[in-house]
Amino acid sequence: MTGRPRKHSLTLRGHRTSVSLEDAFWTELQRLAEAQGKSVNELVAEIDGGRGVTSGLAAAIRVHVLEAVKAGR
Repeated sequence: MTGRPRKHSLTLRGHRTSVSLEDAFWTELQRLAEAQGKSVNELVAEIDGGRGVTSGLAAAIRVHVLEAVKAGR
């Protein structure tokens, strides 16, 4: 796994976008989505809907993943 962010394409509410995330965060995001029976797009749409306008999407994803890991998923 690399420590440098890589771009990942997503579709949120019918719109294509991309986020730059480190492999470790992307892998854990995929695991979280699978554990919840959701697609990555669905989980990220939920994260996107809950973030404020003060944080970027990639940062909101990282925080969500960190909180989930700290909570033991």
